[in-house]
Amino acid sequence: MVQKRQTHSMSSIADNIGSVTRRIQKATVAAGRDPDSVHLLAVSKTRPPEAIRAAVAAGQTAFGENYLQEALEKIDALQDLSELEWHFIGPIQSNKTRQIAESFAWVHSVDRLKIARRLSEQRPDGLPALNICLQVNINNEASKSGCRLEQLPELVDAIGELPNLSLRGLMAIPNPDQPEGELRLSFRKLAGTLRALKQAHPEAGPLDTLSMGMSGDLETAIAEGATWVRVGTAVFGAREKKPAQG
Repeated sequence: MVQKRQTHSMSSIADNIGSVTRRIQKATVAAGRDPDSVHLLAVSKTRPPEAIRAAVAAGQTAFGENYLQEALEKIDALQDLSELEWHFIGPIQSNKTRQIAESFAWVHSVDRLKIARRLSEQRPDGLPALNICLQVNINNEASKSGCRLEQLPELVDAIGELPNLSLRGLMAIPNPDQPEGELRLSFRKLAGTLRALKQAHPEAGPLDTLSMGMSGDLETAIAEGATWVRVGTAVFGAREKKPAQG
């Protein structure tokens, strides 16, 4: 009986991925954008390796993790799946940068130069440049990580000099309690900021990425230019609360 429930849960993940993929495609077409211009990042924090395997069986390859130790255990447990692309999307402490630099293809949550420098210095030889996004505190919330908009130009210039990083763009987690109109303006502000940075700092990196939008607001984010949407609940189902960890 337990096995039957588990199988149903795994097939639900496949159904969910199909549903989210259709939402993304519909929103992309409605925005008049290339259907391949938006990617799904399945946020797998607190989810077991078996759930990730089910998502991979449904065609998903990019997974976002917030907690380093938990992520490393899953990366190890799933190393037989060579197609996986791991994204770190949580707050970064200085003492965690080496393992992040060694184990991930993308980091969406770089918010200061010290962290960027450490990631560049600690990226192992033989691996491609680490793709990074700068996390922006788009609504200037005291409780949120991220740099302020006015700090970005100096940060972009400095990071452009770091040899083992590829500066791909910006990430934000706008306040989800905003009215939809204000949320849309937050996404629009981030997109406009990326365009301005790309024009002013052509040597800094590709600057082709907007990591914004989650399960509840991905359509709005895509309408305003998101290229990665970070979706957990709509892929894996509701999760139990987990205390924060390193």
